[in-house]
Amino acid sequence: MAREKSKFREYAEAVIIAIILALLIRTFVVQAFKIPSGSMVPTLQVGDHILVSKFIYGIKIPFTDDRFFIFKQPRRGDIIVFSFPDNRSKKECTELSANVMSRLESTWNNRNPFNLLKDDCRDFIKRVVGTGGDKIEIKDKKLYVNDIAVKDAFAVHKDKTHSESRDNFGPKIVPRGKIFVMGDNRDYSYDSRFWGYVDMDDIKGRAFIIYWSWNSKGGWLKKVRWERLGSFLH
Repeated sequence: MAREKSKFREYAEAVIIAIILALLIRTFVVQAFKIPSGSMVPTLQVGDHILVSKFIYGIKIPFTDDRFFIFKQPRRGDIIVFSFPDNRSKKECTELSANVMSRLESTWNNRNPFNLLKDDCRDFIKRVVGTGGDKIEIKDKKLYVNDIAVKDAFAVHKDKTHSESRDNFGPKIVPRGKIFVMGDNRDYSYDSRFWGYVDMDDIKGRAFIIYWSWNSKGGWLKKVRWERLGSFLH
C-alpha cells in the first residue's frame, strides 16, 4: 500500500513539475501562435503555426510592465506579436474596435475580407515599420520613413481601387516608447494606419519560425504545407 502511494506521488510530482516547466517556458521563453487571417500574406499564410521568442525584447515580469535582461529593442522589419489595443479595458477595446471597423468597412466598400471581429481584444501579429522618433508617411500606398521611400520586398498590394484612409497617412512622428506596425498584405491589413501606435509594453515577442502549416481548404494530400515547415521569418 505504501509502495502504491509512493508511485502515485512520484507520478503526481512529475506531472506537476512538467506543468510548471511548460508554463515557465510559455511565459518567459517561447510561445506558439496560429495565424488566423491573411493580413501578413505572403510572409504568413492562414493556418501557419509559429513560434515567438518571449525574451528577445526582455523578459517581462508577470502583472507588471517591467522587463529585465533586454537583449534588443524592436526595430524596423521585425515581425512581432502584441496585445491589442494597449492596456485598455475590455469596454474601451470593444468601443475602439467598433469605431475602427466602421472605417474599415468604409475602406473596403462594406466588405470584411478577413472576418475581423468587432468586439474582440486579441493578439495581433504585424511587421514593425517605424519606431520612436521615426517620421511615417504613406502616399498612394508607398511607405516613407524619415522621408525615404522604403523598398518593401515583403509587402504586397492586391486591391487596385483607391481608399484615402488606407492608401494615404501622415506624416506623423512615432512617439517614444511606441512603434508603428503594418501587415505585409497592405491592402487588407488592420494595423496602425487605422488604430494608431503599439505601446512597447504590449509587445509579447518576435516571431522567428514556422513550425507547422495547415491548409484547411486543400485536399487531404495537400493540407500540410511541407515546404513551409521550418521556415525562418525575416
